Amino acid sequence: MLDIGTNSTRLLIAEVDRESSSIEPLLRRSEVTRLGSGVDAGGSLSQEAIARVLRTVADYRDAIDEYRCEANLAVLTSAVRDAANGERFARRLRDEFELDARVLSGEEEAQLTFLGAMSGRASEEGGARGEPTVVIDIGGGSTEFVLGSGRKAGFHVSLDAGVVRMSERHIHSDPPAPEELQGLALQTRAIFLEGLPPEQRASARAAIAVAGTATSAASIVQELDPYDPDRVHGFRVTLATVELLLARLADMNEAQRREVVGLHPDRAPTIVAGMILLAEAIVAFELDEVEVSDHDILHGGALRLAGAG
Repeated sequence: MLDIGTNSTRLLIAEVDRESSSIEPLLRRSEVTRLGSGVDAGGSLSQEAIARVLRTVADYRDAIDEYRCEANLAVLTSAVRDAANGERFARRLRDEFELDARVLSGEEEAQLTFLGAMSGRASEEGGARGEPTVVIDIGGGSTEFVLGSGRKAGFHVSLDAGVVRMSERHIHSDPPAPEELQGLALQTRAIFLEGLPPEQRASARAAIAVAGTATSAASIVQELDPYDPDRVHGFRVTLATVELLLARLADMNEAQRREVVGLHPDRAPTIVAGMILLAEAIVAFELDEVEVSDHDILHGGALRLAGAG
């Protein structure tokens, strides 16, 4: 299972039990490839960004062959959806690497993300089992919000505010200038409030945040080196903590952010925008914290591929 996103290209090779919908990861890999760099302004995937992804996918294809995977799925999200040459890029992945490469709609992306985030939670005690929960997926080009209970998704929306897109629009200084941060926050807030109906925002009683911004927050707080998915998964991050992380990271230049324990160096260029997006998402639903999940669209796609979701 490959997730070829706006900011990163990730691989999950796993065994899936169809009856229990459980996933046993065999190999996880992730590379920050910045496929969506420049798409917001130029409208197309750049040749440099495509080359970065193709090199990474070639390595992943070797791993897929080594593990003798029975099936594969490569999902392409916001950057490829938005790019004029996106479908051509997807066709190249199918032809050159024999991947089942699919450009997901925002709705499909949201549904797979929700399935992954809620996997393994149906039997757990507490709110995760039945109370209305919003899953927040902050990507490079967009942020997906999915509301549901148990493993049943209801309202879902994909909004054009992601860490790469918003960084390119607003952050032009290093460290970011206060007015740049304010402009990014104001536009994010406007996008979220316009795209999230009040009745949906009021209905959520809990939040689960997936993907790189949220997992980075959990990793930084715990000073994890190396990254430990078992300690990240299920970790709770309060709004106050996100705001403290934002203040700390925004006061650094990129070189200093690359040295922060718990933060992958390649996320240093976009993590400030990510913290703003995460904070604004929590505020939009009037919550105090989010639970971080290491299970996201990769897990959802693996379950769907195996016929277990």
